Amino acid sequence: MATNEPYETNRPDPDALLALAEKDRRGKLTIFLGAAPGVGKTYAMLNRAQRLRADGTEIVVGLAETHGRTETSALLEGLEILPRLSVSYHGKELQEFDLDGALARKPRIIIVDELAHSNPEGFRHPKRYQDIGELINAGIDVWTALNIQHLESLSDLVAQITGVNVRERVPDTVLKKADEVLLVDLPPAELITRLQDGKVYLPASARRAADRFFRLGNLTALRELALRRTADRVDDQMIDYLRQNAIEGPWATAERLLVCIGPDALSEKVVRVASRLASGLNAPWLVVNISHSDRETMDDEDLRRIDDTFRLAEKLGAETRRVTGSDFVTEIMKLAKREHVTQIVIGSHCRRWLRNPLRTSLADALTQETSGIGLHLVTADENTPHRIRPKPVWPRLPTLAKPFGIAFLCVLPAALIGALIDRIVYLPNISLLFLIAVLGAATYAGFAAALMAALLSALAYNFFFIPPLYTFTIASPHEVFALFTFVVAAVLAGSLGSRIREQAKTARSRAAAMQALYDFARKLSGTADVDEVLWASVSQLHAGINRNIVLLRPNGDALETAAAWPPDTELGIAEIAAARWANTRKEPAGAGTGTLPNCRFQFRPLTSPHGVVGVCGYEVGSEPLDSNAERMFSAIIDQTATAIDRARLSSESAKQAVRLESERYREALLSSISHDLRTPLATITGAVTSLRELGERMSPESRDDLLQSIEEEGARLSRFVANLLDMTRISTGTLQAKREWVDVSDVVRSAAERARKYFPAQTFETGIATDLPLLRGDSVLLEQVLFNLLDNAAKYGGGEPVNIYARRDGKELVLSVTDLGKGIPTVDLDRIFEKFYRRSKTDGRSPGTGLGLSIARGFVEALGGRIHAESPAVRKRGTRIVMRFPVEEKDQTLGSP
Repeated sequence: MATNEPYETNRPDPDALLALAEKDRRGKLTIFLGAAPGVGKTYAMLNRAQRLRADGTEIVVGLAETHGRTETSALLEGLEILPRLSVSYHGKELQEFDLDGALARKPRIIIVDELAHSNPEGFRHPKRYQDIGELINAGIDVWTALNIQHLESLSDLVAQITGVNVRERVPDTVLKKADEVLLVDLPPAELITRLQDGKVYLPASARRAADRFFRLGNLTALRELALRRTADRVDDQMIDYLRQNAIEGPWATAERLLVCIGPDALSEKVVRVASRLASGLNAPWLVVNISHSDRETMDDEDLRRIDDTFRLAEKLGAETRRVTGSDFVTEIMKLAKREHVTQIVIGSHCRRWLRNPLRTSLADALTQETSGIGLHLVTADENTPHRIRPKPVWPRLPTLAKPFGIAFLCVLPAALIGALIDRIVYLPNISLLFLIAVLGAATYAGFAAALMAALLSALAYNFFFIPPLYTFTIASPHEVFALFTFVVAAVLAGSLGSRIREQAKTARSRAAAMQALYDFARKLSGTADVDEVLWASVSQLHAGINRNIVLLRPNGDALETAAAWPPDTELGIAEIAAARWANTRKEPAGAGTGTLPNCRFQFRPLTSPHGVVGVCGYEVGSEPLDSNAERMFSAIIDQTATAIDRARLSSESAKQAVRLESERYREALLSSISHDLRTPLATITGAVTSLRELGERMSPESRDDLLQSIEEEGARLSRFVANLLDMTRISTGTLQAKREWVDVSDVVRSAAERARKYFPAQTFETGIATDLPLLRGDSVLLEQVLFNLLDNAAKYGGGEPVNIYARRDGKELVLSVTDLGKGIPTVDLDRIFEKFYRRSKTDGRSPGTGLGLSIARGFVEALGGRIHAESPAVRKRGTRIVMRFPVEEKDQTLGSP
């Protein structure tokens, strides 16, 4: 049906709704933000707390720093104050916030002052904002206070404004994730007056603060930063509201920043500036480092600097990435187009024309290539070094010894061979020998050896082969040109050879790492056992990063060590606590993290699509993992988590298959019972009813027929119940066969007579060998087996005679039952021994329960024998069930039947 109403396209943003749902599941964070100490943040918190307490709201004070201010201390009256935790630190007694006490109390709202405070060593978290994060995750609303200078992205700007380096810092993401930010503002002049009146610090401290920090210009700049950051936060909240409610409004443009860093001191400033820029634009940002693929790998100090810069960027909310390439500009532009970047931020040093007169800077090259993308240049301060550790222009003498020795060993044979050839025949291009020497030095030892080989080759060629000989004088101008050309060619060839060598070295290193990961992946894919996966993982990690490794798996509410390398690795109480934290919070914990950093180990959760399946820890030692080891570690634990999850799913699948099979048997049993009980019971009930109602009026023949029916159906029920009991004994393992000497011929005759009684219309023929030995077993079980087989043959034999044969075959006694029915398809020969399996057609009788052959197999195996079916049996028809039993030697044998 058509409608004239417009199609509704305005829908709430799913990401915004998910973020809102996530906030509803945790506590709320309220930050009282100020431009500087003394503006009244704690006073405003406590004043608001008193109003809520008067309204009946549950609110307690976990920690409030009054700094001796009487007005602020007076606001604590009437509020519940949690006891502080007394800690001895460097000979001093400190009163710190008791996190565990607050979690145990679990109030609705708690006040925890000084968000940027650093905890003493030995605490679960090194920073108080991490304590507050744990309170929020526990569902507790938290009020706290923060000065603007403690924000991580503003620390360098604050240091530039005030000249004071702020040591205690808070990631910008803490402020961004706050549910409410309240600006506590005070004009700078009034704040200075409060400082002079002694309402901020004690008089001696106030004088020092007024001289260094509390200046009118400093406070004005800090106030502007606080106002701007609060305005940005309000703008973020407004955009979130518009997205959650699908309201068309002043949406922010889709900006995305790309930040390029390197191993220099300027990179940290670039990241901080980019963080402020991204915060102002409300845009995501990506931090990337591009390293050359055809040069020497960076030294350890450069790698550590890049890793530190990446950690700072991640703390400020950026995404990080590493790229390898030979052309920086090309790689940056490719990444910018792929990530839809709108602005690029890079650092730029002042150009030193005397040092690099012909070199084009990265900023100039990007300016020429960018089109439609904004470019931000962050310049270095005058005291910022171009490199973290300036490399000397000339290498130290010990570093020159090896390349010089290799160059000398390459040039010496070239000079000797050239002198030998020159004595035999004159060659004008004998300098090619020295070019080979330069290439050999470059290939074996790199550019330094190639350059030295080129210089030695030039000297040797001039001394031995350019007239006047045995001097370094050149008489002919064309020889000067030839020597200059040779030196240039040798340097270029050596540079090319050394570059190829470095590329090959890098390729071999990467290929080795990839091969190790590939071998590890193949090893994991070939096993479904969790223990094998764990031991393969710890051994691979130990070999890859050369650290002690431990893997822990959850066992109920506890974590237990599942594998470790070396195997005798032990964990202390702090390590166990860090591992539990990583397991429950799904985040790294331990050394080098924000949770229990004093541990020896750092623990990472093994996260799979179905949750955390374990925890992996490595001993940090004196240095953290470098970037290559970090990537290998992350790749291996990801593969390990996937393998553990796959093994778990495989185990659950096997258990589910068993449950389904058990359920199928149960349903088949219930179906069989309901059918096989209902039919004879209906016959018996009908016969009894007829006898009661018409007994005297019925003829004697009719009464005999009814009584015979009752007798037959009663016997059938008896056999059915006996089969169920026998199957239960076999399934539960309670079947115990006797070990007596059995006369098999008597058992065969007894089973045949019993079958003739139950099936009088069926012919049963027996054939017993004359040399039939005694059998060690249970005559009752053996007779039941034969009767079940005869019962089955009578039903499916088509009315033809059924043959029973008993003979000896070497050290085995063979019993067989053969019918001449239609036979069994080859694919079903093994299935006929399964429980509840029944063939589709019989001779007209009831097909039975499908337990007879299954019981026969259980009894035969209990007697130590084997049973199988053969079809066709005789003249391409019929079925033969063959049983074989081991014969124990005895002096007695049986005669003929």
